[in-house]
This record gives sequence, structure tokens and C-alpha cells, in this order.
Amino acid sequence: MSDTHDDPLALASRTGLPPEFLYLRDALPRERWSTGGLHPTARRWLHMHGGFRAHQAEMGAMVDAWRRDQVDIRSLHRSLIPALQQYLQHLDGHHRIESGHYFPALQQLEPRIAGGIDLLDRDHEAIHAHIEAMVRTGRALHEAVAVGAADAGDRVERLADVLDLAGPQLTRHLDDEEDIVIPLIALRGDPLG
Repeated sequence: MSDTHDDPLALASRTGLPPEFLYLRDALPRERWSTGGLHPTARRWLHMHGGFRAHQAEMGAMVDAWRRDQVDIRSLHRSLIPALQQYLQHLDGHHRIESGHYFPALQQLEPRIAGGIDLLDRDHEAIHAHIEAMVRTGRALHEAVAVGAADAGDRVERLADVLDLAGPQLTRHLDDEEDIVIPLIALRGDPLG
């Protein structure tokens, strides 16, 4: 099923998880997720997600500084393109591990949450489209700056638009994934070891 605005559970349109996917979080609410008491895998998961959120904020701040004329386009390019590459590599790798290994194991561990895990996996497809758009617009910016193209500023704006569109959806996915995965691992252990 595609990620459309007609589907209330589509990543682009949802504002949270339906109650049937929140029973584990209800058993272990966020306010009890003190990282010291969580299973080490759940702590690592939260740490990784925190890194993605911080990286998104950092890239947003870089673009904002450029928009406020606080940095020139070459300085922006020197910082933003490597940050974007690192972010995309980590995000893609994280999703491959989740979809290829953790999600199937978590469904076996807790069959009742299979629909929630399937939803998270479907999110990965929607996020992959954002990743592809970030790669395309990041490459276009890099090429424009490398040759001193007159439209390099427009390329920054295109990349900024892609980041602005992807950011809230990525955050929604991270929040929802945590609401399913963190209590499941905390309450039942790491299904992979």
C-alpha cells in the first residue's frame, strides 16, 4: 500500500499510532524509560534515534544560517554535504537492520504487535523516497557548487525544501517506532540475542 493522504496511517498524514499499537507503551510509559533501567538494546535504539534527531536539527541549523546570510554557499557546502552523507548512510543502515532482522524477530516475539511492526516497515518505504530525494538534491547542490553554477543558491533551496518535508515524517516515524519497539524490548528482551 502506498503512503498517501487517503490512508490515516500513512506516514505523511498520521499524527500518532492507533490505540491497538500502544498497549506495550501503556504497560511501560515513556516517563518510565529511564535509560539506566532499560535493556541495553533499547538504550542503544534510543541513542541512535537521538542521533538522527540531532543530525536533522544540525542540518536545519546549517540551512537557516545560510538563509540568514551568516555563511556563504561554499561554507554551507563544506559542512552540509558531509553531514547529509553521514546522516543518510546511518539512516539507511539502521533501517536495513530493522527491516531485515529486528522487525521479523520482534513480530515472532510478540505476534499481537505484527500490525504495528508492518506499519513501521511500510514507513521505511516512504522514508526511502525521502532518502532518494535528499541524495538527488544533495548531489545537485554539490555539482552546482563544484562548478560555480549561477543556480547554486536555488539548489540549496531545493535541498532545504526536501529536508523540511522529510524532517517531520522522519520524526513521526522515530516517535512511533519507539512507542512500539522500546517497551517491547524492555519488557521481553532482545529477540536477536
